[in-house]
Amino acid sequence: MKRRRPPHPPERTRAQHHMSDSSRSPTRIPASVRPVPAVIGIVLRERDVLLVRRANPPDAGCWGFPGGKIEVGESIASAVVREIAEETTMDVEALDAFTALDAFDYDAGGDVRQHFVMVAVLCRWLRGTPAAGDDALDARWFDLAELDRDDLPMSAGVRDVARRAIEHAAVPGHAQRPANT
Repeated sequence: MKRRRPPHPPERTRAQHHMSDSSRSPTRIPASVRPVPAVIGIVLRERDVLLVRRANPPDAGCWGFPGGKIEVGESIASAVVREIAEETTMDVEALDAFTALDAFDYDAGGDVRQHFVMVAVLCRWLRGTPAAGDDALDARWFDLAELDRDDLPMSAGVRDVARRAIEHAAVPGHAQRPANT
């Protein structure tokens, strides 16, 4: 039996919850919907964070972290490096997975269409200038303060995850060690 979106739906078509919030699922997910493993790359350059404007659902037209599905047999580190290259044309090094989030994509009727389990990976920028690639309308660096703008359409959780990434990177050793490849 499909359940509809809860009475107080997320602001956009997708809701993100940190691992600690995973017990508060927004709805019962139909048996036919299976979680999809995915990655998001948080690329920092001093106080700047790399974002892409998404071309496709969920959150088409919104700014968010580059990322996507993990392919069968692909490591988390390889997936995030590949996705960032595809969406931004930039080269990065995967450093450290530091949190995981759930993302729910709802259809027009409010039913869960997809459930992504996203691993957030701190990445080091190596080279390249952000340019929209596959699945992105735009790609650019944002100063962390810009993320507080009300007129900037963003996926849920972007501000919080960016701040957590900066805090995580400040811990000695976290921003230096490569993720397992």
